[in-house]
Amino acid sequence: MLMRRLATAAAAAFLAFGGLAAQAQAQTGDPSFNLVNRSGRVIYEAYASPSSDSNWGADRLGQNIVPAGRSFVIRLPQGECIYDVRVVYDRQGGPAEERRNINLCNLTELAFDGRGQQQGGPPPQQGRPQQPPAGQAGPTGNPSFNLVNQGRQTVMQVFASLTTEQNWGPDRLGADTVAPGATYPIRLPEGPCMYDIRFVYDGGQPQERRNVNLCEVTNVIVPLQ
Repeated sequence: MLMRRLATAAAAAFLAFGGLAAQAQAQTGDPSFNLVNRSGRVIYEAYASPSSDSNWGADRLGQNIVPAGRSFVIRLPQGECIYDVRVVYDRQGGPAEERRNINLCNLTELAFDGRGQQQGGPPPQQGRPQQPPAGQAGPTGNPSFNLVNQGRQTVMQVFASLTTEQNWGPDRLGADTVAPGATYPIRLPEGPCMYDIRFVYDGGQPQERRNVNLCEVTNVIVPLQ
């Protein structure tokens, strides 16, 4: 009887382990996909990064563009499947559109039609407006933005923190910098919109703006006016 119980327990443990292994395996695969442009605009930039990352990373199009009605294969390393994807229409600093928490291993193409683009205001909402969590005041949405450097100095650091926080937090550029004339996408988590932002230039001088509703802007132009 004891041996039978031990055998039964071992079999159950094996099945449980197999289920966990299968579940883990289901979260990995090949996230490469075909980017399809179904909007009436040209896609000039495309970003794809795991949802667990804090930065968008490099433009996946490089020197390429995706005209209206055309497609482009985005090749991603095998492994993690859950990605956020962002496209920028027209030229640098144009309107942007995002898809969040997409399992790219479960699809072969991802289409953008321009309906969810951010263009100087918050993206359109379907159904009831999003409500802030209990105990949290202020608007919510997608505070990500494009940093557009129209100055003569390189931006060395960018900090963006909620107005309710006491610290600036990490440099949002990481090891990157933003040269004069360049545009850099700053990725922030969906949720509260009200942020304080701080830019540090190559000469060491900082510039700040407080209580900015980042869900209502697509581009933040520096130097700040």
